[in-house]
Amino acid sequence: MGERSNDESFRNFVIKRGDALLRTSYLLCGDRGLAEDLLQTALWNTFRAWPRIRDQRRLERYVRRSLLNGWLGWRRRSSSREVTRHDVTGEMPSRPVPDHAEAVAEREQLVRALAILPVRQRAVVVLRFYEDMAERQVARVLHCSVGTVKHQAADALAALRGNQALRSGADPLETEVRR
Repeated sequence: MGERSNDESFRNFVIKRGDALLRTSYLLCGDRGLAEDLLQTALWNTFRAWPRIRDQRRLERYVRRSLLNGWLGWRRRSSSREVTRHDVTGEMPSRPVPDHAEAVAEREQLVRALAILPVRQRAVVVLRFYEDMAERQVARVLHCSVGTVKHQAADALAALRGNQALRSGADPLETEVRR
């Protein structure tokens, strides 16, 4: 009986927060397929730990940390052996344009802008500004000090503000590849 209620409560959590977690995953990695894989792994890790998670208020932070660890691990493993078209040309893979093309274009511009940031700065920006987490919460998720979060956020925002391509509406990755 206890297992069934655990399964049901986990299923309800995924139904309630799954879309938001997928968006966070996508903003971290910039690739829909990888975002889904990372989220699936994070949710699997959470499901395995579900009976041990006593404080349900910390649950989402647990999933986000697992998601972030998975992404950082993927970056470390793939950095030495995998080169994508995006890495070489700075172009995002083409996707069909749905009826909501303007929203898709804005989202792709956001992902491209985030892609110019180093890994930790990108994580801070996504958690701090997209997920609207307080500096203290971001520090807990990233296992660092609040000062580090502030410093990473300031550096990231300065890089984004200073990027000519973003201000002109051009592709920021194309500018970075040329440097």
